[in-house]
Amino acid sequence: MQSETKQSILTLENRNKLTFSGVERVEALSDRQILLTVNGTRVRIEGNKLKVLAFSEGSGNFAASGVVDSVRFLQGGKGVARIFR
Repeated sequence: MQSETKQSILTLENRNKLTFSGVERVEALSDRQILLTVNGTRVRIEGNKLKVLAFSEGSGNFAASGVVDSVRFLQGGKGVARIFR
């Protein structure tokens, strides 16, 4: 039987408002970095003046603001894909 893959959607508006669905947990956060687990994959958001606006563990919806410089999907501690820089 195949395991069900949950959908995750990443939206970035003008590099300063980020929303993400499918977030399982917020691992760490500071004003320069936010580390998330999204559908079993770690995601690192880097920038300046980062602030979590909302997170619902039940629905998996996450929102943050600040100046976003990069979003990286990580596997084994190394970046697998860089979304943008």
